[in-house]
Amino acid sequence: MDFIELEAIEGLRWSWNSWPTSKSEVSALVIPLSVLYTPLLQYNDIPLLQYDPLICNRCGAILNPFARVDYPSRLWMCPFCYQKNPFPRAYTGIEENNIPAELFPTYTTVEYHQGRKTLNTSTVVNSNPNWGRTSSFQSVVSSPSSSLVATFSSSSLSGVDSKGNGPGFVFVVDTCSPEDELQALKNELLLVIAQLPENALVGLVTFDSMVAVHDLGFMECSRVVLLHGDRELSPGQVQEFLGISRPKHQLLGRTSANQKQGFLLPVSECEFNITTAIEEIHSSLQTVGGHRPQRSTGAAISTSVGLLEGCLANTGSRIMVFTSGPTTLGPGIVVDSDLSKYIRTHRDLINGQAPHYDKSCNFYKQLAGRLSDASIVLDLFGCSLDQVGASELKVAIESSGGFLMLGESFESDQFKKCLRHIFKRDTDGHLNMYFDATIEIVTTRDVKICGALGPCVSLKKKSSSVSENEIGQGGTCWWKLCTLTNKTCIALLFELGNEQNIQPGSAFFVQFITRYRYGNGGIRQRVTTAARRWVGSRSPEIASGFDQEAAASVMARLAIHRAERCYARDVIRWIDNMLIKFASKFGDYVQEDPSSFRLSSNFSLYPQFMYYLRRSQFIDVFNSSPDETAFFRLMLNQEGVVGSLIMIQPTLFQYSFDGPPIPVLLDISSISPDVILLFDSYFHVVIHYGSRIAQWRKLGYDKDPNHETFRKLLEAPEMDAEQLVADRVPLPKLVRCDQHSSQARFLLAKLNPSVTQKSTHTEGSDIIFTDDINKRDVSNSNWAEKCAGAFGRLDHGCKIDQLPLKWAISKNLRKVGLEGDYQAVTKYLTGCQVVTGWKIRNTLDEVISLASALDNIVYVYVNRREPTF
Repeated sequence: MDFIELEAIEGLRWSWNSWPTSKSEVSALVIPLSVLYTPLLQYNDIPLLQYDPLICNRCGAILNPFARVDYPSRLWMCPFCYQKNPFPRAYTGIEENNIPAELFPTYTTVEYHQGRKTLNTSTVVNSNPNWGRTSSFQSVVSSPSSSLVATFSSSSLSGVDSKGNGPGFVFVVDTCSPEDELQALKNELLLVIAQLPENALVGLVTFDSMVAVHDLGFMECSRVVLLHGDRELSPGQVQEFLGISRPKHQLLGRTSANQKQGFLLPVSECEFNITTAIEEIHSSLQTVGGHRPQRSTGAAISTSVGLLEGCLANTGSRIMVFTSGPTTLGPGIVVDSDLSKYIRTHRDLINGQAPHYDKSCNFYKQLAGRLSDASIVLDLFGCSLDQVGASELKVAIESSGGFLMLGESFESDQFKKCLRHIFKRDTDGHLNMYFDATIEIVTTRDVKICGALGPCVSLKKKSSSVSENEIGQGGTCWWKLCTLTNKTCIALLFELGNEQNIQPGSAFFVQFITRYRYGNGGIRQRVTTAARRWVGSRSPEIASGFDQEAAASVMARLAIHRAERCYARDVIRWIDNMLIKFASKFGDYVQEDPSSFRLSSNFSLYPQFMYYLRRSQFIDVFNSSPDETAFFRLMLNQEGVVGSLIMIQPTLFQYSFDGPPIPVLLDISSISPDVILLFDSYFHVVIHYGSRIAQWRKLGYDKDPNHETFRKLLEAPEMDAEQLVADRVPLPKLVRCDQHSSQARFLLAKLNPSVTQKSTHTEGSDIIFTDDINKRDVSNSNWAEKCAGAFGRLDHGCKIDQLPLKWAISKNLRKVGLEGDYQAVTKYLTGCQVVTGWKIRNTLDEVISLASALDNIVYVYVNRREPTF
């Protein structure tokens, strides 16, 4: 089964493509029943229907190819609830050889253009009674490339006002940046303003210790409204100070006609003023010894939200924050301005030594609700060598579907390309942005929805298909997304409902309905209907329908969801336990013979995905700041299967004189003096030159015409790396390094440590100094058996002063884990006098007497009051 081809047709990746018929069998699968849904995946031939869909009167499902049609009676039976629904008069010409596009068997995904509140389809269909034929079918179905703007003017579209106002953009600029950084930022903003459509609404907010809202409609001079940055103002207070308010009966997307305000205006009316205001921005950075700049980022964001809430209804808008340091004042504070107070680290968060963190996170969580209600997207561009507070802002950015970029400078290509990518236009000249989206799921009676993981918010709308077991954004069948891109991916989790009525061999259906606002302001609705089959117990279709890549992506999202609430070691233990259960369920082996363990090809890649996940930056936060961890997890939570797998298990290609580039193992043994390696971890692209290749390059052999082959060898990875960098946003960091150089750490940190300081190796070869476990040991069933045995006894309540080491040795377990105070254990074992708080003296004596029979004793440090990584 080719899952990639299925995704190209449906936009879906299922962890299991055949589902068991009982809850116990589903639980035994270990990997949950889940679907990775990319709502706006680009299709080559998706039909664009210029009429409204037909909706089931009972369950709300939309007419689809799986519906049964009674042509003489002009009725269609819903495949979800079996309700019979009549066709409207517009479908009088329907018959077996003349059907509308949504009933074509190949059109499981269709898109409706809801340009009007009510569209008289009879005028379209009756004038073409033979719409099933190719010539007349074009009258109601358009290809994606055809222009729909000519058919529906912007003034007639639901959700667009009579003036044709487009989306709103509020640029929030940190003036505490150095002058050269600020100048680079201003140049990019001026370029963006010049390229915006004339109907786009723009606003400008600048901040330091005060928040300045610029009045772009005041013509006599530059006019701003100043607000204190250390105060948390309510939306009503912000709007009162700005002199704006939204009328109760204001139409959707329409700025008030009777309200005169100049803070959010179309580009056509204020281009000169906003250009002048941006040019007049100057750095307010004042160097005070021993203090950070006074920066009120949280107050500026809250003010911008209040501005959009008062001036523009929820038709889609963006708040784009550009900052070069952490918040030191007001709501959302990250760190005090006093430099003697260090900015929080992961250790501080664990030990409760980040005094502002919880309060700031709660502030932004409340702000996230306002963003979702008003369909406002929050973007953060942090360009600084220090942290900027992205960890606190993560919930607000992720729930609104916003863009997060952490860079070093506004002058960097990374920042410029990211900003320009956001404002790209489609072939029709509209901004390539989709706002105010909702996703609705309709399922058959026996399928229950547990929740969603991704950049979405639960709308808490329940139906009979909603499960009581909530995972992520659960308790609903509707989700809100403030924005969508062609790559936005949502993970949806399911479970079985009433298993008594399920018949093996029968089909079940899931329908995904995505409504969103297109770049020209029109409303579209994409409907994908998928069918899968129930299978009996121990059916071979379960194994053949397992998509291990999709399963790894879902488990990664579940792991980082758990990591937000649990400690890293607990998440790693959870991953290990799930992997052991999975291998026990689907592995082939002979009892008491570990060497006989095998996994079929459908499951063989999954263990290595989990190995790289457990040692990835998503779980192991060592050497990452809280801001970096927030960025990594946010990116993983919205990427599709291909992108998330690269994040979990990076790719490594080898370039040599022996032939074209080939993929090689992500292992230290792949490094060789006479090859070039191209490493891609999604966030970093590394070109690693072997020592001999680097020496020849330094000698200039690539410039010698007699060594044309060597020149081409050097050019090949450069060209491939540039292509990887060009197609990805945010722009990954491109690193060029030589073997044994300091920059080679970007590659070595991700390689499997098959050769370490403890293993035998030849002199001059690369080794990794680590105590981390080797992938070969993880893949080895003997290791799994040892871990399951030793730690399993501890997990089942075996007291440490009764640790059965003799039992472990009798089971041929060569590694034993001890919970205890590390210092107390080591001092006792080395003969130092120490008082053990847990009365483990007898156990330690037993350890000493039995130590010769063990290969390794693993000490797990546990502090009962302050758990640690």
